[in-house]
Amino acid sequence: MVINTELARYYHEAISGMARDLAIPQEDMLNVLMKLPEVVSPASEQITENEWNEVAAIVRKAVAEMDAHRMDEGKMLEKDLLLRIDNILLYTEKVRELDPLRKDKVRTRLETLLAEYVGKENVDGNRMEQELIFYLEKLDISEELVRLQNHCRYFKDILNEAESAKGKKLGFVLQEIGREINTTGSKANDAGIQQWVVMMKDELEKAKEQVLNVL
Repeated sequence: MVINTELARYYHEAISGMARDLAIPQEDMLNVLMKLPEVVSPASEQITENEWNEVAAIVRKAVAEMDAHRMDEGKMLEKDLLLRIDNILLYTEKVRELDPLRKDKVRTRLETLLAEYVGKENVDGNRMEQELIFYLEKLDISEELVRLQNHCRYFKDILNEAESAKGKKLGFVLQEIGREINTTGSKANDAGIQQWVVMMKDELEKAKEQVLNVL
């Protein structure tokens, strides 16, 4: 703000003269003067063209450096996210390798229990196969593993897209990946597979933390 002292002095002389002529008390004159038109006004000072060019150059340099930093940080985030997804895909293959062994374990365990409590000679072989197939279908994780792999590949495809705003989309895909991992873990019923599921969950949480930085 700017105070126009010369104008305030002019007002003061005029008002003081009128006050004397009319015998009016001159109390709180400063408050009156400050409220008169254009005594106090916004500053209208402007910078020169050279000053503006200097400021503009500094701003452009700062923006360029910030963009370069963001690009470097983005490359690091992308590298880390790809590592997490590749690890999940690797652990998925480990689970796939253990899956046939898991089914053999289930068969052996059921046969042992039936032989112990019912007697091997009392077991209907055909009925046993039917029940075993039904039981194994409930524990089957092949579809979950396929969907998990597809989600991971889709996640990598999104990273390669030219679109700049992709954080939320990546977050949604990670939710789907987490859903398949959890279902695999709940249906696995196998200690070895559960260990790989825990490893997947660890990688998933790290990926989620990084995606928050993308948002």
